[in-house]
Amino acid sequence: MEAVAAVVAAPKPGYFHAYAVVGLLAVIGVLFVASAFGANQLLRPYAPTQEKLLAYECGVDPVGEGWAQTQIRYYVYAFLYVIFAVDAIYLFPWATVFAAPGYGAGTLIEMFVFIGFLAVGLLYAWKKGVLEWT
Repeated sequence: MEAVAAVVAAPKPGYFHAYAVVGLLAVIGVLFVASAFGANQLLRPYAPTQEKLLAYECGVDPVGEGWAQTQIRYYVYAFLYVIFAVDAIYLFPWATVFAAPGYGAGTLIEMFVFIGFLAVGLLYAWKKGVLEWT
């Protein structure tokens, strides 16, 4: 009977005990990475020469400046792709939930609002002339 009372009287781990374990693992991870970088800094050979400081371009000596301009439309197309990929990811779970009982008009209105926001963004891109490849 005394053993049961001792177990009952033992302090229970608090709410933040699980977070303390996660925090401890995060600190250990940061210390591990910092020690690895420190060991790399101390143990690596360091012999900088003029040739080692040049930019490497597939064995060809660099000519001109290291600045290259990129058309912004490539980024815009990538951004539009990401927007519509997220839309597709959101549509599949919505379609499965929509079929469940009790999720009728509310989820349908939410989806129309979501698609409306995407349509406004696409209309804005179209009006700005971003979708033209000339």
